[in-house]
Amino acid sequence: MANNVQFQILPVTPFEQNCTLLWCARTRAAVVIDPGGDTERILALISELRLRPERILLTHGHLDHVGASAEVAQHLALPIVGPHRDDAFLIRGLEAQSHMFGLPRVRNFEPEQWLQDGDRVKFGEESLQVLHCPGHTPGHLVFFDPSGRLAQVGDLIFRGSVGRTDFPRGDHQQLLDSIRRRLFPLGDDVRFIPGHGPMSTLGQERLRNPFVRG
Repeated sequence: MANNVQFQILPVTPFEQNCTLLWCARTRAAVVIDPGGDTERILALISELRLRPERILLTHGHLDHVGASAEVAQHLALPIVGPHRDDAFLIRGLEAQSHMFGLPRVRNFEPEQWLQDGDRVKFGEESLQVLHCPGHTPGHLVFFDPSGRLAQVGDLIFRGSVGRTDFPRGDHQQLLDSIRRRLFPLGDDVRFIPGHGPMSTLGQERLRNPFVRG
């Protein structure tokens, strides 16, 4: 059976953050997940792929994941959706984050919709399940395509590693619980796109990732 959800990953910013374009193969309707920066490159890729973006989705509120959200939203007249409301303090502090990292000023914004565990986000004929997976940040989300067996996991887990928890309101045990109790039950065959670095599968990380194996 053909996979009806397609994607392309575009690493952006000096942090090499994985901005992902995810689209419905039948309609070309798309979502832009975690546009952290490099607005012009994101817009160029959308045009090159001839996509029809419907909304911006955010896994969490850190600057490298949301820094270009307001600009992309303005250029394409898109709503910004997510993350969970528990990350509102990060979204509302973007100017302070950009100053702290010595980066160009990023203006604060308010998402059109905060997401909750169990929500679904539609694009074209497809939809994503929303999982609230706190730990890296309190409002961190995962977006899961059950038909395509694909998850966008932000900075929750990486190939061979897990997300940092030394930022404000991070919680290491909570992060491990989110991975073991929310992610792994999705199935070993699920491929995931992390916030940084290469893709992996949940099965590979369950067996080999030293932070969460077993």
